[in-house]
Amino acid sequence: MAGKPFGGQNWGKRSVWQGVGAIPAESALRIALSGLLSGLLSVLLGGVLWLGVLTPQARAIASPANVGLVSEVQVHLGDASEALKFVPDHLEFTAGRKYKLVLDNPSSQKHYFTAKDFADSVWTQKVEAGNVEIKGAIHELELKPGAVAEWVFVPQRPGTYDLRCVIAGHAEAGMVGEIVITP
Repeated sequence: MAGKPFGGQNWGKRSVWQGVGAIPAESALRIALSGLLSGLLSVLLGGVLWLGVLTPQARAIASPANVGLVSEVQVHLGDASEALKFVPDHLEFTAGRKYKLVLDNPSSQKHYFTAKDFADSVWTQKVEAGNVEIKGAIHELELKPGAVAEWVFVPQRPGTYDLRCVIAGHAEAGMVGEIVITP
């Protein structure tokens, strides 16, 4: 075994140890270069997809500025004293950022979180309630007593939007609010 690198074969050329045998340095270089070229190709194709194929919503979520960043906002629909109100009743979001709106109903009656124009101005990733995940357009959420729902979305269109509970008498009693999307 003398003269052979780590018990591998000595092919008369410089060898690189790999596992239980040796491979010529030229082969190791070819393998390394093909891996490098493959990686560069992936980066270039990723850039093309980033610029041309992905929707604005998908780019906003995948943006390096948003990786791992989800702003969580809590809203109570009513309260334990049965007050008909949203707490808070003014919400502000920034277009292009990802949010998780956590809605809960601490009261003994059901309430709605209804903001159709706002819902039309956001891209919804999902709504989760219990063990159910809902995808697609959302226009209002009904929360029964004790319920919790999470709405993950990215605001798209700046503006000011009305929020209300659509149960008869609730909006008139003050269960209204305002949602603002800033640029």
